[in-house]
Amino acid sequence: MPKMKTNRAARKRFRFTSSGLVRRSRANGKHILTKKSRKRKRRLHQTTVADHANQKHIQRLLPNGAD
Repeated sequence: MPKMKTNRAARKRFRFTSSGLVRRSRANGKHILTKKSRKRKRRLHQTTVADHANQKHIQRLLPNGAD
């Protein structure tokens, strides 16, 4: 049986925490920043945990973990 391939797009977007949860970056933080408040932009810098409904789907895309 051949090796399972990692989805390269998912590898660039997601990381795993030590407890196995999926971390992701927040959306809307890259452009059109002039109308967003300073507080909102600061929150968009931070990563967050992916929704529980999407955890298993992301783990299937990354069979070997996000390096």
